[in-house]
Amino acid sequence: MWRAEGLEYALVFLPHRERLMAHLIGFSGSLRKDSYNSALLRAAAAMVPSGSRMEIASIGDFPLYNGDDEATSGVPASVVRLKDAIASADGLLIATPEYNNSIPGVAKNAIDWLSRPPPDIPRVFGGKPVALVGASPGGFGTILSQNAWLPVLRTLGADLWTGSRLMVSRAGQGSTRRGRSSTRRSRRR
Repeated sequence: MWRAEGLEYALVFLPHRERLMAHLIGFSGSLRKDSYNSALLRAAAAMVPSGSRMEIASIGDFPLYNGDDEATSGVPASVVRLKDAIASADGLLIATPEYNNSIPGVAKNAIDWLSRPPPDIPRVFGGKPVALVGASPGGFGTILSQNAWLPVLRTLGADLWTGSRLMVSRAGQGSTRRGRSSTRRSRRR
């Protein structure tokens, strides 16, 4: 189960390092208006300690990845902006849903675009501290989705935060109708 102090630790310290993070960027792997994962991301942003900040980015306008489109039109401007933001940030937080026991398609599509062209991978992801969080109405949270992300992020050379699992199970029972995290209930977990 997700605990606020575990999330705070992931938000504040770079994995395997002793320095405070100053600037984080995060995105939700769900495009749904009242997404539990977007709510979790907003709750995480609210928990960032003073002296640090977290910018929430959107992947909502990323087109489906198509190598032919990339060859003719290049990388879309929205993708370039997020790539640059990730490259300049001290860490990345991905709020991932779990669809069919795995990675949600829109989030994987975003990573596929963010890793184009391949020579940019080290600039964007190489050694970049990355943490995964997730919320699901199911009883197991997003454990399978988070597991499925591991080889993808390792392939990109990211520095994965491997502390305790950061997830909320039975998310609909602890959120408001508008997809805002019920922080008090989540903190008790």
